[in-house]
Amino acid sequence: MPTLLTPLQVGELLLPNRIVMAPLTRARAGVTHIPNDMMVAYYSQRGSSGLIMTECTMVDAHACAFMGEGGIYSPAHVAGWKRVTDAVHAKGGRIFMQIWHPGRAAHSALNDGEQPVSSSAVAIRNETTQTPKGTVPYEVPRALRIEEIPRYVEMFRLAAQNAQQAGFDGVQIHGAHGYLIDNFLRDGVNARTDAYGGSIPNRARFLLEVTDAAIGVWGAGRVAVRISPLVPFNDMVDSQPDALVTYVAQELARRRIAFLEMRHSDHALPDEQAILAIARRNFQGVLMSNGSHTRTTGESTVASGAADAIVYGRPYIANPDLVERFVKQAPLNEVNYQRLYGGGPDGYSDYPSLAMH
Repeated sequence: MPTLLTPLQVGELLLPNRIVMAPLTRARAGVTHIPNDMMVAYYSQRGSSGLIMTECTMVDAHACAFMGEGGIYSPAHVAGWKRVTDAVHAKGGRIFMQIWHPGRAAHSALNDGEQPVSSSAVAIRNETTQTPKGTVPYEVPRALRIEEIPRYVEMFRLAAQNAQQAGFDGVQIHGAHGYLIDNFLRDGVNARTDAYGGSIPNRARFLLEVTDAAIGVWGAGRVAVRISPLVPFNDMVDSQPDALVTYVAQELARRRIAFLEMRHSDHALPDEQAILAIARRNFQGVLMSNGSHTRTTGESTVASGAADAIVYGRPYIANPDLVERFVKQAPLNEVNYQRLYGGGPDGYSDYPSLAMH
């Protein structure tokens, strides 16, 4: 029976354990979106993780939603991330880059006046975002024309290529949380009537085209996908999440990608457990579960076979040595929620490890 400390073959990578660091938006890259010394320290501190996934990383200069997230669209970004991957590998770690376009969660004030894009001209309701102009409502996005979509697939392909040049071990495609790919996947937003709307195969087309583009760069064994079929973040919903997951899981299984990450609002919710089981039935590769797991729930989820690895978010914010703390069943540092996003090393790369106590 596997535990969190049992090694796991994930595509072409052998992970020494099943404790995976979630993609965590921390927005420390500044206006250039180029990784800096702080980010090198932060990621390398977490090198004992079975696998690190980076924060969502911009595939284009006009794909900003957070004022300070990392980018991967220029040689300067490649060079900046190379410092990160070198530092993680020096610690014996493995790291995937999460490649991402925010879709309708972007704002023109963050993107040189460029209007956000989505599957359809439907805004995020009743929510606001931070921009250099302060807190503002989300804008109505522009629906991508069908002839534009190949250019967006190409953005992801080039990002995958740049991630390879930067020394990453693979890429994860962000298909969750109401960002561009999810704007196509879920029918609460996607109102298209062309080849990218209506049926589930049509709504999944963009995700699968991006996946195929990344596989063309990396090979399937170093490409992963994240989806969040039940997570309402960014005003998202789908009328048939079970059918959507069945189709997407089957298509990704056919492509033999490295792993599929199921992002839950909370893994303990019955609906989330049921959707994870649907993914498990339809995806024969490595399945990862992410959503408010503790060490105990992670152990039981892996032992039961419901998932193969557990993706931890908040525990990794405050505990760079999470693996060692789990091994020793040591107490965890508390997260400083005031210092999650932007700013300096405080609340980012200054959390103590057990060795420092």
